[in-house]
Amino acid sequence: MHTIEVVLAMLVAVVASGYLVRVLPFSLPLPLVQIGLGAVIAGVFNRGHALEPEVFFLLFLPPLLFLDGWRIPKQGLFRDKGAILELAFGLVVFTVIGAGLLIHWMIPVMPLAVCFALAAIVSPTDPVAVGAIASKAPIPKRLMHILEGESLLNDASGLVCFRFAVAAVMTGTFSLATASLTFLWVAVAGLAVGVAVTLGVSTFQRWLWRRFGEEPGAAMLVNLLIPFAAYLLAEEINASGILAAVAAGISMSYVEMTGRVSGSMRVQRAGVWNMLQFSFNGIMFVLLGEQLPGIVERATTTMNESGHQSAWWLLVYVLVINATLIALRLLWVWLSLRWNLLRARRRGLEHGEAPNWRIVVATSVAGVRGAITLAGVLTLPLFLPDGSPFPARDLVIFLAAAVILCSLVGASVALPQLLKGLQLPADSGERKEEDLARKLSSKAALAGVERMRQQLVLNQNTENVQLYNDAASRVSLLYQRHLDRDNPDVDPEKVSRMEMGYRQLRSAGLNAEREELFRLTRRGVVSDEIARRLIRNLDLLESRKRE
Repeated sequence: MHTIEVVLAMLVAVVASGYLVRVLPFSLPLPLVQIGLGAVIAGVFNRGHALEPEVFFLLFLPPLLFLDGWRIPKQGLFRDKGAILELAFGLVVFTVIGAGLLIHWMIPVMPLAVCFALAAIVSPTDPVAVGAIASKAPIPKRLMHILEGESLLNDASGLVCFRFAVAAVMTGTFSLATASLTFLWVAVAGLAVGVAVTLGVSTFQRWLWRRFGEEPGAAMLVNLLIPFAAYLLAEEINASGILAAVAAGISMSYVEMTGRVSGSMRVQRAGVWNMLQFSFNGIMFVLLGEQLPGIVERATTTMNESGHQSAWWLLVYVLVINATLIALRLLWVWLSLRWNLLRARRRGLEHGEAPNWRIVVATSVAGVRGAITLAGVLTLPLFLPDGSPFPARDLVIFLAAAVILCSLVGASVALPQLLKGLQLPADSGERKEEDLARKLSSKAALAGVERMRQQLVLNQNTENVQLYNDAASRVSLLYQRHLDRDNPDVDPEKVSRMEMGYRQLRSAGLNAEREELFRLTRRGVVSDEIARRLIRNLDLLESRKRE
């Protein structure tokens, strides 16, 4: 019963955070509000819930990473694969070495392997946190795609480095060759498991549909279980469950391209996933906030390990570590950019001028850490094999939690200022692709309408033939407007105004239909079952008109 109450309380906090963001007179990212609510629940009301890392990794991460992999634009992911891989793997190792050495110099009593463990767990960025910050800052689309791709992949590299650093603390030994081979297995096997699970489940599901028909409820439940299956199977063979969930999501996007799922199921599934994403994201940050009071209290009591009696040294440590992370990231991004430009020139490729310096700095500041970092650091052992306490465990946990908060606050404040008024070259490629897609799909639709008209009028009497011809003409007009843009005799501005007017008139008609259905239902003229079905159709029409 207590567990149910805790879950309900966290869901209420998530709902409250959604309204608080709109009520507050100043702008705050949603994760910061949720962290604040969690801290209030634990610190003021003493109702906090201890975060269990194993449960956290299994329950929250697979579906969220699966959804991020599913929805990330694949064209941008593969177009910028070089930059993404450099950030996701090269930057992680660079950060572990650089930040680990600096932390050991700053806190000498903390063993070097523990310093490397702390640097490893704060090196990966968080896809949930990055997405939340992006909603409040005008981040260019291409940069956002790079940040999303990096955050999806660097969790595995950061956690692997963290695992080996902790193993070095526990055993006192470290083998670079063993670590490299293990990392290769963890990454490759994790990706393979994710792809295999999605393709296997989807193939089996299609076979069931062909033999026994489609069952939307069961299909939706299977879709929700895929990331958990990929994660658990990968962990069972000591591979990366995180990469397996990401690979499963990316594979699902390609399965979707086969077009074998009905439109109604896609709409229902999108609603379920949106609700799940909002709830799980919120619970993650509320849980993070609930850990803060206890983490601060325990870290303050262990300050004597660093040789300083004042708790203000905690603030110094946090600021220095955050500044180091930003500086290392800035240096890596700048060197990577110069190297890619030099390589492009050697190949005789023209990529134009280097990006604006503000874009480079924004890329560095946008390295936001999140709940994955906290969940990972909480897996630190309590004791060493000889029974002695794990060195500076509470201090490491505090510093990791503080890095999360500082990165969130820093990105929330700095990114809008860095990108404010930045003039970016217009990306006409996306608009051209959309126009081409509309034109080709409209041509296919007109051909399909004509084929159906011919089938309907075959062997029909004159009256029915005329009805079908009129219906085909009305439907064809909906698609013909997309083809008028290519007509040189038609003014493009006029076509745009006509489309805008069409949308407004169509929206007014849909709203009027909906209001009338509601009125008829209230008066008992139409049953609520029929009204729900008709209103659902109108909602689908309206959603298509807005796209």
